[in-house]
Amino acid sequence: MLLPRVVGRRRDKWTGGWEHLLRRSYSNSSARRVTTKLRPGGCSPRLSGRIYTPAALAGIALYVSWIVLRPFLTRSSLDNLPGPPPESWLNGNLKQFLSRNCWDFRDEVARKYPRVSLLHGFAGDKWVHVWDPKAFHAIFIKEQDIYEEPVLGLRVILGPGLLGTLGEQHRRQRKMLNPVFSTKHLREMTPIFYSVIHKTRDAILQRVRSGAKDGVELDMLSWMGRTTLEILGQAGLGYSFDPLTEDRPDEFANAVKDLFPQLVNTSIARVLLPYVANLGPAAFRRRVVEMTPSKTIQRLKDISDIMHERSVLIYNEKKAALEKGDDALKHQIGEGRDIMSILLRANVMAAEEDKLPDDELIGQVSTMVLAGMDTTANSLARILQLLAEHPDVQEKLREEVLNAVEIEGADSIIDFDKLMDMPYMDAVCRETLRVSPGVTALFRVTTQDVVMPVMDPIRMRDGTYASAIPIPKGTRIFANIAASNRDPALWGSDAEEWRPERWLKPLPRSVEEAHIPGVYSHLMTFIGGSRACIGFKLAQVEIKTVLFVLLQHFKFEPTGKPIAWNSAAVQYPSVGTEGEPEMPLKVILLRP
Repeated sequence: MLLPRVVGRRRDKWTGGWEHLLRRSYSNSSARRVTTKLRPGGCSPRLSGRIYTPAALAGIALYVSWIVLRPFLTRSSLDNLPGPPPESWLNGNLKQFLSRNCWDFRDEVARKYPRVSLLHGFAGDKWVHVWDPKAFHAIFIKEQDIYEEPVLGLRVILGPGLLGTLGEQHRRQRKMLNPVFSTKHLREMTPIFYSVIHKTRDAILQRVRSGAKDGVELDMLSWMGRTTLEILGQAGLGYSFDPLTEDRPDEFANAVKDLFPQLVNTSIARVLLPYVANLGPAAFRRRVVEMTPSKTIQRLKDISDIMHERSVLIYNEKKAALEKGDDALKHQIGEGRDIMSILLRANVMAAEEDKLPDDELIGQVSTMVLAGMDTTANSLARILQLLAEHPDVQEKLREEVLNAVEIEGADSIIDFDKLMDMPYMDAVCRETLRVSPGVTALFRVTTQDVVMPVMDPIRMRDGTYASAIPIPKGTRIFANIAASNRDPALWGSDAEEWRPERWLKPLPRSVEEAHIPGVYSHLMTFIGGSRACIGFKLAQVEIKTVLFVLLQHFKFEPTGKPIAWNSAAVQYPSVGTEGEPEMPLKVILLRP
């Protein structure tokens, strides 16, 4: 396999994707240096000298043994925390909590145990399950540097973009990116959104008109994925991935769509990743990945390579146009108003200490698409499914849309501010993002011993009550976003029910008083703090624009096929519990 091409500044440090991890230097006092030479015509390394001495191998064996046996030989401050019993010694509760069909078990734990409880991880490791508002404030805002996001997996796949960096590097990137996600800039990009969505409308119209009079079954997840990718392409990168009016497979789009479902099958590998990330020289690690007999690992490697190669292509084209001046940018897709063009111009003008190097700019391309495509597309698919299952809500929302069109007049378009101020549209979107957040859970790891506060005292295993929980350094934190959004103690006895009308009147006082630290509507859907979703306003505009256009022309009904929602980094729908990602709906043309 060819390695990704190296571009731009700092060429000695960046090759992207898996190669970013695989080029780290190696040093270990218990092992001899490994020298690597690439053979002509290939990338397989020739390792000279002995790799490990017998003493080093013995040391490694002892280290691994200690990792496995430590939870059973030492006591922890977490032992007194209530929680479900482990399913097995090796996997603990991991399969129950991280499987595709984990919802019943997660709901059971949320009902039976307090907002902070104990989970059993790999080989006896102890995890903490959290959905407490006060604990969330500490995790995501007050002490976020102690509760560190484990970004290594995404850094391996995407490179050093916003999702793969920490600390000062992350803060510098965020500072550069914040202005391009502002309301002012989104207002200017709205015409691009309409342009893309009208192509989707026309493509669906063509298929519905050529089908049966009572409607056509279409995979609306696929259409929402194609639409959001093209919006992100044009508005975000100044690049077109998909003409929409014709079916043309795109390797990059397929890679992005396949990433999160593939990650579901690597939970154990991702737990072990920090222990092997620095093992040996870069070429050796690359070779190990290539020789790993796992279809999932090989597919993830291919996804990483595909995304990196396209990211380099987009970055080079955009950088070349910028060097030719603003006139050249205006002749590109997005006419220089896209996020990447604005980011590159801002980077040129920034002070030297704030500039982003080429590797980090390239990393933003895949990061932007990955963070924005599946989350928004799958949320749109969920909304369309719920509208199909609740025809009264669908008709009420359509009535609001058609009234807005009648008032505004031509071309079935309303401006940004009027779109965002449609009350029932807003209620439908907020309720869906409450009940069904795209990302249902997040992970953190404590970088030091810390005391986690809780909103209500917790009854411990020994019968005592605790208003704060001591958490040891290195503990994995499982932040349950979905449980927080559907907490019946805050939202009422109908917290599990999808009911948009709840947003048309004042929220329960208990919600207000909980001080949930999310950036959006007292919800943790987009989390909070400096690692909150930077594009949450962009996602709202996308969702509302798509619904505004499609509901003018189409009615959606269920097909009768059983739809299951699968747990992954971003939850996704399938027909049945083992199917591929899809959302079949019956689409009916409203007016011939």
